[in-house]
Amino acid sequence: MIGKKSLQEIIEEMKLSSYYKKNIVTWQTIEEKPACTVPLPEDLHPILKDALGKKGIDKLYTHQKSAYEAALFKRSIVAVTPTASGKTLCYNLPVLQEILTNSTSRALYIFPTKALAQDQKSEINEMIEASGMNINSYTYDGDTSTNIRQKVRKAGHIVITNPDMLHSAILPHHTKWVSLFENLKFIVIDELHMYRGVFGSHVANVIRRLKRICRYYGSNPLFICTSATIANTLEHAQCLTEEEMCLIDNNGAPSGRKHFLFYNPPIVNKPLNIRRSATLEVRKLAGELLKNKIQTIVFARSRVRVEIILTYLQDLIKNQLGSKSIMGYRGGYLPTERRKIEKGLRSGEIYGVVSTNALELGVDIGQLQVCIMTGYPGTISSAWQQAGRRHGESLVIMVASSSPLDQYIIQNPEYFFKRSPETARINPYNLIILIDHMKCAAYELPFKQGEKFGGVDTKELLEYLAEERILYQNADKWYWMNDSFPAHNISLRSASQENIVIIDITRTGHVKVIGEMDSFSAMTLLHDEAIYLHQGTQFQVEKLDWEEKKAFVKEVDADYFTDANVAVHLKVLEVDKTINLVDTEVGYGDVSVRAMATIFKKIKFETHENIGSGPIHLPEEELHTNASWISLNKDFSKMGKGQLEQGLIGAAHALNHIAPLFVMADPQDIHVIPQIKADHNEKPTIFFYDRYPGGIGLSEKIYSGIVEVFHETKKMVEGCHCDNGCPSCVGAECVSETAKKDVLTIIQSFLNSSFQPSEV
Repeated sequence: MIGKKSLQEIIEEMKLSSYYKKNIVTWQTIEEKPACTVPLPEDLHPILKDALGKKGIDKLYTHQKSAYEAALFKRSIVAVTPTASGKTLCYNLPVLQEILTNSTSRALYIFPTKALAQDQKSEINEMIEASGMNINSYTYDGDTSTNIRQKVRKAGHIVITNPDMLHSAILPHHTKWVSLFENLKFIVIDELHMYRGVFGSHVANVIRRLKRICRYYGSNPLFICTSATIANTLEHAQCLTEEEMCLIDNNGAPSGRKHFLFYNPPIVNKPLNIRRSATLEVRKLAGELLKNKIQTIVFARSRVRVEIILTYLQDLIKNQLGSKSIMGYRGGYLPTERRKIEKGLRSGEIYGVVSTNALELGVDIGQLQVCIMTGYPGTISSAWQQAGRRHGESLVIMVASSSPLDQYIIQNPEYFFKRSPETARINPYNLIILIDHMKCAAYELPFKQGEKFGGVDTKELLEYLAEERILYQNADKWYWMNDSFPAHNISLRSASQENIVIIDITRTGHVKVIGEMDSFSAMTLLHDEAIYLHQGTQFQVEKLDWEEKKAFVKEVDADYFTDANVAVHLKVLEVDKTINLVDTEVGYGDVSVRAMATIFKKIKFETHENIGSGPIHLPEEELHTNASWISLNKDFSKMGKGQLEQGLIGAAHALNHIAPLFVMADPQDIHVIPQIKADHNEKPTIFFYDRYPGGIGLSEKIYSGIVEVFHETKKMVEGCHCDNGCPSCVGAECVSETAKKDVLTIIQSFLNSSFQPSEV
């Protein structure tokens, strides 16, 4: 590809190029769809009509009109349509109509990320300013300066925030927000599908607290939710808000022609079925597009991968376009940096961005023509979110890594294109999460005798908290009795309570905070001597002060990055259910998981070879959660201990990638580990555990559906093109002459068993 070419020319070249043709496994073209529009509502306020007219809007999409009418009839709604389909008007129209009709009315907008909140603030303010509406719209997040905060509380018609800020700053200090809560007419929850797993279970409880405070101030707001496509949108919205909802799914937005490619990097080692690195293949594809000034977004699944790809691409195009024409975007960047990147994408000064899923949401970042995914994002709904942004012709390329999940998806395109998206699962009744938020709720307002918390009978829990001297009872009320407020110590997004602050000490006398990271990630990414990558710049961690939650880093120029190993030990505390089989035993119960970062490896750029290692000295982290497990009763003495261990590790590796697909959960919320001799029964065992204190119901779902999980895992391992086992099926640690056979022997042992259920 020489010289500047259009996207259409590049698409044609890819169809003809022998190199690309042999790597493109699937080429699915989704044809454009015209818009389905209806006239503006007759009762729309003249000022609002004028504002829409100035934006060139004289009609509405069908779903926008349906949302407006439902809200007008005082019904809470959830609108589910694809990315870039104008969902914003589903809530802005009814909210602005209400405030223009009644100037005392208030609305609260909740977005899952600060970036999205900032973006939506710009959009609504454009409408307000264009027609001179006397409406105040403000964001209230961690970046809001102190002098503006009081103004927001007193005069904000529309307050835009995120769940974390609502949880830790607004609800605990509700007495400062009386005008908001007394007059609250709408609560808007955008990107509903993001509230799943641990995060969603927390947010459901934050909404219980929000509704409780609204009742106290005499308001009963409607909920307007919007979501990308998930299988259970209505059920999920009702579970999260505990309100009756009306589903709006008559999408009237147009969509452009989309070419969706599944791309498998070439095999570089045939016997082991090892493919060229997905990262290097993404560099090649994105580099060609960026050289032709085609706006491209590259998604990667981790912060480290974002920085590695960014470094490669900046180096590749710096002479033609300048290294600042492509930027990174992920959590941990400071607000000013993120705003600058968003602005550059919209203006076209930045041609490319490498991002984690922080930009997967509906942030307005211009009409990007190409989306490249470095590996399968983990869920079908995430993949479609990343893919959909453009009304004109666009190209989406999913580049598979060697992971079993990626290879399963790429070899089974019908699973992706024909299966409905995942079910979002939350468990608002998780005891640990529930008690944490009852503490917060008691701090906000005392609990009354007989009061329920989201349908939960609180009497026993309040008595327990009183016994623990967290609350005290006076007459028929329970009061918070501590000096500190509890929300400060409860993180909505992880089991880790405090973030590590990253401090740049490169220049003497000039110390600067450049980012932050949660404690669990810091174990493997910010240990002493780790290479921390930030916007393509390399830093070495000089010291991680675990007690003070600070990591001190210095700029370096290294030709390697680091990767860490974590040792995990699991112990069964209590068995709740078992199924006894001929060759195996399936169980479910409470477990304790101890994790410790042990060693780190130095991995060379380009070749990805291991060039050194070192120890990590950090304390052990302990987690009490739920797990399901499968133990093998059969005598495996003929296999030998080495083969048995290899078979268990390989089977666990394969299951770890397939299980999240079939419980339809975020891969980060569940984990699979093997043990040659489990503590509780001394049998070879594979455990599936929820990666959150108290569990969120995922391992229990695996317990009841374990047959399907094993069937699909067997199919994936058997279908792999390698001879004896490879990183794409049984993992890199288990590559030997008998690896694949050993894994299939263990999986088949389970599938051969006949059920004889018995509950303990």
